[in-house]
Amino acid sequence: MTSSSESPVSESPVSESPVSGRPARHVPSSTYRLQFSAQQTFAHGVALLDYLDALGVGALYASPLLESGAGSNHGYDVVDPTRVSAERGGELGRKDLVAALRERGLGLLLDIVPNHVGVDVPLANPWWWDVLTHGRSSRHAAKFDVDWDAGPVLLPVLGEDENEALDALVVSPDRTELRYYEHAFPVAPGTADGTAREVHERQHYRLVSWKRGAAELTYRRFFDVSTLAAVRVEDPDVFEATHAEVLRWVAAGEVDGIRVDHPDGLSHPGEYLQRLRAAIGPDRWLLVEKILGVGEELPASWPVDGTTGYEALRHIGGVFVDPAGAGLLTQFTAEHVGSKESAHSGEHRARREVASTILAAEVRRIAGVAAAVPAVAAALDGAPEDALGDAVAELLCGFPVYRSYLPEGREALDTALTVARTHRPDLAPVLLALHAAMLADPHGELTTRVQQTSGMIMAKGVEDTAFYRWNRFVALNEVGGAPDRFGVSPAEFHAAAAAREASSPATMTTLSTHDTKRSEDVRARLAVLSEMPAEWIDVVRRWSARRPLPDRSLELLAWQCLVGAWPIPADRMAAYLTKASKEAKLVTSHVEAVAEVDETVAAWAGEVLSDPDLVAEIEAFVARIEGPGRSNSLGQKLLQLAGPGVPDIYQGTEFFEYSLVDPDNRRPVDFAARRATLGRLDEGELPEIGPDGAAKLLVTATAARLRRYRPELFAGYRALPASGPAAEHAVAFARGTASLLGPGAQASGMVAVATRLPVGLAARGGWGDTVLPLPDGADDWHDILTDTPVDGAAPRLGDLLLRYPVALLVRPA
Repeated sequence: MTSSSESPVSESPVSESPVSGRPARHVPSSTYRLQFSAQQTFAHGVALLDYLDALGVGALYASPLLESGAGSNHGYDVVDPTRVSAERGGELGRKDLVAALRERGLGLLLDIVPNHVGVDVPLANPWWWDVLTHGRSSRHAAKFDVDWDAGPVLLPVLGEDENEALDALVVSPDRTELRYYEHAFPVAPGTADGTAREVHERQHYRLVSWKRGAAELTYRRFFDVSTLAAVRVEDPDVFEATHAEVLRWVAAGEVDGIRVDHPDGLSHPGEYLQRLRAAIGPDRWLLVEKILGVGEELPASWPVDGTTGYEALRHIGGVFVDPAGAGLLTQFTAEHVGSKESAHSGEHRARREVASTILAAEVRRIAGVAAAVPAVAAALDGAPEDALGDAVAELLCGFPVYRSYLPEGREALDTALTVARTHRPDLAPVLLALHAAMLADPHGELTTRVQQTSGMIMAKGVEDTAFYRWNRFVALNEVGGAPDRFGVSPAEFHAAAAAREASSPATMTTLSTHDTKRSEDVRARLAVLSEMPAEWIDVVRRWSARRPLPDRSLELLAWQCLVGAWPIPADRMAAYLTKASKEAKLVTSHVEAVAEVDETVAAWAGEVLSDPDLVAEIEAFVARIEGPGRSNSLGQKLLQLAGPGVPDIYQGTEFFEYSLVDPDNRRPVDFAARRATLGRLDEGELPEIGPDGAAKLLVTATAARLRRYRPELFAGYRALPASGPAAEHAVAFARGTASLLGPGAQASGMVAVATRLPVGLAARGGWGDTVLPLPDGADDWHDILTDTPVDGAAPRLGDLLLRYPVALLVRPA
């Protein structure tokens, strides 16, 4: 393997876009995501830069860096947007990190959180503390989306028995704070006399039971998280206050790109992005964490370079799933859980459930706004008392995608109306009035709140409920995923990649993030089950009879995640299942916990792992699928790194990395092992495809370095079909060839080749005489993974993929 120091180095891995006619952008060759925290500080980041530089990445992709809640391992709970996080290293540490990046020619992509701030500890957030102190007259009141007409701000922090909890309130010795155990709240000037209860009744807030938050909360929040209060960045003054510090870094040339968290929560995402683009300038890379539905595209008016890549994740991972496995797994799932339900039906049921429970406060607030619209009020004449709330909930649950952006995206609202009328034809007059009112005033409060909330319903109802219930094949139950579509055909994969290259070449692509339900390698291993469904069904039946769980669908999820992440210690598996069972909300939940169920679920992993006969069976089964799973891992990594878009490498995933949902995917990374392995690879080692992950690091570093130092190879896109009896098992494409770039282009070309459905390939006896015709009739290709010349212009795949199930071919420069 060629080391980075031996590669032809360009001046910087952050380069201008080569696409003619587009504004120049600070677009890196690739990114590496680091989760900064008190345990992984800016100083740790500086110490890692020599490794990341050697790995070949073009930019550091940093989690949010502003001051967040104490101990936060993610940074999305910003408590003070006017300063950098002290825990992560403070301003001096940030400056050191930027200087070290610049010294190595690496870029910086910064994650920002415009939608909300953390309010878990009120005193830690100066703006929130002032609002609680002074109420509507606070100088920061306009920063938050509070329904002041509903009375005092409700803070759902007390125990279940509210009256008993209020008896525990005390006033601080200096009479400036109300305290409830470890929680502290401000006392407004002139209101400190009397008992704690009397003082409480005079405040601009009311402490209430945590159970009341779902239905009665009076401020907008992030999804159902009451400790994350939404801010009104649609107000120019609020935009300035929340973005001034980050924009100072941009103006100083210290930031090359911005990643915007959760734009769908904003009142008017398009207007926000236009303001942000104007503030950062036309040359900065700008990405949005927008979850696109199947076939959905970003609004054309958004001045962004693309998304954070979940749609690419679905395409890349899906091409390794065998569609032939769908029938048996669908039938078995129905038998095991005792009912047959489509993914669409299950998703709608879950969305309707969250609309009437954990997000009921948002539905109630929209209904209050709608009731003031004359046409809606007229449609309610003679209707039942709950008709408006039901109509709002049904409309919110009918969106086929996260939200519309009226006047753009009207078709999503029209579909929502149709779906809602189908489910509740009795509400048709009210639904039609709501629809008409939104179209008549696309920037009005009703439209704004419906569009903000439909995304919340989708996220909590589908990703955080249905994806934990509908467990036919959980490799598909991913952020941006489509569990009803059993895999992705090679034709669909190539069409999506070509479209990405044509329309958004600077968009990000990803396989793992801090938000994915399972890491890329867990999904790659699980994809093998689609090739051997009968064998999987047989062991699940046997194992479930031996070690059952309180819910049959949870059993399906548990066994898939257990073999997908194996070997996994009991504490990690128990923590995952505890979270999964509560997210599913079938036999227990976060709001309505069932102690007996929770205890059984928590004990299950330990019982399984202490059963030696069962462990032996699991180990034997995993031994059968881990090899094909690693083949899939290498294949999807290469397709991502070599394909259109800017690939992101989530921390640690350059090795095989088997993690489940957060916080499991935020565990410390053994960078020392990765650094040592990279050193051996640079000395010429060609590793076996073993559990140590060296083979995946070989693929990652080789492709990342090629992107960084030979950017001309990563333009254009052409699918390369194999020819022969095993052709369906190959997925290959060419980029940067003369035929793609046109007359006069100085191009040598690059070809990426991956193996798909490896179990089926082995069952048919291998590649046989299947060949891969290479572009431009050239016969001087070289596989840079193995440092091996390619035999001719149409090599046999059995020879090309003899050492590894993937190949990365280039011609002499």
